[in-house]
Amino acid sequence: MEDKTKKIIAIANKLKNKCNELKENLIKESLQIEYAYNPLDYAWKPHQQYIKKYANLGAKTVIMGMNPGHGMGNTGIPFGCPKKVKNYLKIENLEVKKPKKMHPKRDVFGLECKKPEVSGTRIWGLVEEIYGAPKMAFGNIYIINHFPLWMFNEKGQNITPDKLRLGQAKDIFDACDKHLINVIKILQADTIIAVGKYAEKMAKKAMSASKNKNIKIKVIPHPSPANPIANKDKGEVWKRIVKEILTG
Repeated sequence: MEDKTKKIIAIANKLKNKCNELKENLIKESLQIEYAYNPLDYAWKPHQQYIKKYANLGAKTVIMGMNPGHGMGNTGIPFGCPKKVKNYLKIENLEVKKPKKMHPKRDVFGLECKKPEVSGTRIWGLVEEIYGAPKMAFGNIYIINHFPLWMFNEKGQNITPDKLRLGQAKDIFDACDKHLINVIKILQADTIIAVGKYAEKMAKKAMSASKNKNIKIKVIPHPSPANPIANKDKGEVWKRIVKEILTG
């Protein structure tokens, strides 16, 4: 296995373990969080396969999302719409376990999950449209999430990390920043494209801490259907904006 790949697996494993260590305290400290799933843990096999297949193909641009949604929550792959993971990324037939404590409305079905994820469909669909096959795509871009936990309140509603107070999760945020800094260093990347304003804020904070003044940070609108820009003209406006930034 190539040295870069080994290093990316090692730092992902470190982040996985750190989040396992800290998530119970996060639930205790945060009134709105009742459940915190760690897909780096229970979906480690597909996540590791993603790194093995795609982390060492020469990408100098890192696309960074905020945290797992339904896609990565089931597949362990950033923006991992199950259909795209199987049909485009060719990652399949790998075990995904269940989180130990699950909300009854938030079951995990793994790579066989039938429910699509709009954000993942849009991101990976556009990547394929611009670059073609994954081996070509990952020569240009590599996709990660900043914060690996998928979190819910008592009702099973999604809680994103921007809703957390820093004091509730400082150690996890520090671990996420360190992971991002190390990904950039290992890949010798020169650009971060943040998916949404919150991810942009996190990228700037981490790069400021690393004193990396050479990194370029750009931002694209989030592809979520909750974002009005992403829905304009059936997603075509979002696609046009992102395409200009990725190819500019």
